Amino acid sequence: MNLEPIDDSHKLAEIHLAGQGSVYISRLRHTGTVSERWSRFESAVDRQIREAQERGDFDDLPGKGKPLPGLDGPHDDLWWVRDYIRREGLSAEALLPETLQLRKQLERLDETVARLPSERAVREHVDELNRQIRRARVVPSGPPVMLPLADPDEVVARWRSARRSPVAAPAPPSVAVPPAPRLSWWRRLTGRDRTAD
Repeated sequence: MNLEPIDDSHKLAEIHLAGQGSVYISRLRHTGTVSERWSRFESAVDRQIREAQERGDFDDLPGKGKPLPGLDGPHDDLWWVRDYIRREGLSAEALLPETLQLRKQLERLDETVARLPSERAVREHVDELNRQIRRARVVPSGPPVMLPLADPDEVVARWRSARRSPVAAPAPPSVAVPPAPRLSWWRRLTGRDRTAD
């Protein structure tokens, strides 16, 4: 590759490539380092920040001089999601895939239907949950989890029995019996008891 200046007034250089003709590139006169050249240019945002600092708008902000929270903990790529959930008081369950959400709904089905006022409402809730489970079986989103369908008759029977039975009073605290002393690993291994010695 051969650089030859063709005309200093145009500030161009010609590169002769073997058998491929000539390519013209601009030849710029750079003064100073790259950081010195860019330091002369200030964006509008940088200018506003600099002016606000000069006016003292950032002085006496809450938290000034205090360490940032979470810097000393382990590295977490999803720190911002966890912080948002904590700050907004949201449930992390909404972030789970649909199949796992349905599994949790099945686990809490008795607690959920206990608040419903009628048998009809209980059956409608169970039918809606079963419809969602069938849809998740056909078009799964998330990990493949085999979810059983809830039997509306069994759920209604449990709902009825929970409504009929009075709330049991908590049992009085019993006297705690201290646990038997634990044998050493050697005595457990050999099968010898301390009382046999």
